[in-house]
Amino acid sequence: MFSVLKYVFTPFTRTTIAKMHYTSGVTIRLLPSYKCSFEDPVHVTVSGLKPQQRVDLRSKITDETGRAFQASAIYQADDSGQVDLNRDPSLGGSFTGVEPMGLFWALKADVLDCKFTHTDVTLPALVDIEVVSDHQVIAQVTNERHCLTDGVRRIPVKEGRIRGTLFMPPGKGPFPGIVDTNVFRGGPFELRAALLAKRNFAVLALAFQGYQDLPKTADRFHLEYFEEGVDFLRQQPEVKDQKIGLVSISKSGDLALSMATFLPGISATVWINGCNANTLVPVYYKDICIPPLMFDVTRSKMTPMGFVDIGDVMDDPMSEKGLPSVIPIERATGNFMFIMSEADRNWQSAYYAKLACDRLKSHGKNNYELVSYEKAGHFIEVPYMPFCLARFHGVANHVVYFGGEPKAHSEAQLDAWNRILNFFKKHLTATNHNCRSML
Repeated sequence: MFSVLKYVFTPFTRTTIAKMHYTSGVTIRLLPSYKCSFEDPVHVTVSGLKPQQRVDLRSKITDETGRAFQASAIYQADDSGQVDLNRDPSLGGSFTGVEPMGLFWALKADVLDCKFTHTDVTLPALVDIEVVSDHQVIAQVTNERHCLTDGVRRIPVKEGRIRGTLFMPPGKGPFPGIVDTNVFRGGPFELRAALLAKRNFAVLALAFQGYQDLPKTADRFHLEYFEEGVDFLRQQPEVKDQKIGLVSISKSGDLALSMATFLPGISATVWINGCNANTLVPVYYKDICIPPLMFDVTRSKMTPMGFVDIGDVMDDPMSEKGLPSVIPIERATGNFMFIMSEADRNWQSAYYAKLACDRLKSHGKNNYELVSYEKAGHFIEVPYMPFCLARFHGVANHVVYFGGEPKAHSEAQLDAWNRILNFFKKHLTATNHNCRSML
């Protein structure tokens, strides 16, 4: 049984002027509206300043744990008393130069070892933007960044063993389906699923452990559970007879590779900073068992900032003891997109991505694309998700360094998002499904 929550999103207006409780005459405008979808940019302008006046622009967002993430920048008004973030450079602060969305990608908390959390997609993320002069706030506006938009339906799922959340675009379909897996996050990661549904994909954010009545932890994975999730999605009237894709990140990357390899009818798989081998616990499917690639914690080291670097702790998949854990992805009939960060320090995701592509190529396959980002960190998520440098890692049982640089990471998230959308559109909706390599 499942229930439906339908979210009605207020249509955009072309221009919205901030409602203010100030008498300064200064106005902040967010174009096209103060309301937008979470992954959309806004055009920030300030008017009513004195010619050449210098002001601080400050942004702040508070996540559901109560932790504040903030950014600030110094701007100088032009001769007409205006500041336009699409045109004018920041003179100092959290970033410098012309950065139209700098007040968003530069958001960070007062501690480095944390990750922005927004799990309730029925509520918008609220970014407060202020203009400050002589330590006084002279204008303020709140940007509502909505997760559920355009009539997308959020449907909690409790069907047989399956637990998660289904996001369905408005209308009767048919819509191609996507299963979003993220097994170490506890509950299903709904934000990405909700935003994909906005793009006319039916998305099942599938929980696996630590959620509702599911086991708190797992010492093995059974692909039959995930197969039930795929079948559940296929059985939806809006999805019937449509193609199915997978999107994954980190540990769930190797899980997605196993699903694409052994489960029938997976047409497209997005793998983000995962591994080409099964990791940590064994995977079972019928009479098949893939043993886990293990790790050696003595290979960890401490960064100058005091975080644990676990980037080198995993055994090499190409070693004698690692080879049995490598997933035979050449058996898969669908297409792959491997998205990897060269600066990822959760593990050697760039190396693993290249191994996966080399394996496919050696078997005469060209059903893959490889996308590389030089300075991005581990968590490549949706556009404008605040950068995470370090956080507590449940497996390592320490605060772990994830690598990357904030600006480069933000650019990677924006670029990867567009590539993911195009990849799924090509392989799940296009009539011509011939694949090609992007290498």
